[in-house]
Amino acid sequence: MARAGLTTERLVRAGAELADEVGFEQVTVSALARRFDVKVASLYSHLKNSQDLKTRIALLALEEMADRATDALAGRAGRDALTAFADVYRDYAREHPGRYAAAQFRLDPETAAASAGVKHAQMTRAILRGYHLTEPEQTHAVRMLGSVFHGYVSLEAAGGFSHSAPDSQESWSRILDALDALLRNWPAS
Repeated sequence: MARAGLTTERLVRAGAELADEVGFEQVTVSALARRFDVKVASLYSHLKNSQDLKTRIALLALEEMADRATDALAGRAGRDALTAFADVYRDYAREHPGRYAAAQFRLDPETAAASAGVKHAQMTRAILRGYHLTEPEQTHAVRMLGSVFHGYVSLEAAGGFSHSAPDSQESWSRILDALDALLRNWPAS
């Protein structure tokens, strides 16, 4: 029987905290059991295995970021919406590095289709409609934005911009200005 007080939600949240502390790749059911000072077997009534735990952390991270993005985008359009959306990703990665890594975890198609990842795509496309992009250009732009945001956030987290001036915030602002200009003048196919 599982230890009293342990629930799937509590374990997933503790796993997410552990990911932020030690890195997403280090999160396992065994590590979580040590955190609660219980035997690994006592967690199996809540979690199938470490893959299940990582999937659930990924879903939590996607949901948390989607909630933040929804709040940040309310009433915004154009560059303001683009900046707010980008800042959600960057801020979340800074505050929750393990969870941010979890949000990149590969989900099976059925799980992905039912996740908050769909909300992220919908919000990105809503921003792009403000730039009057239609398909297939919208898909190209979605991929570009995701690549730029994730690439910048990943390099910044790894310390890639800490060794020289100007400050990375200045570069981030310039990149968002450039993306806005590119989106306003997107080349037609």
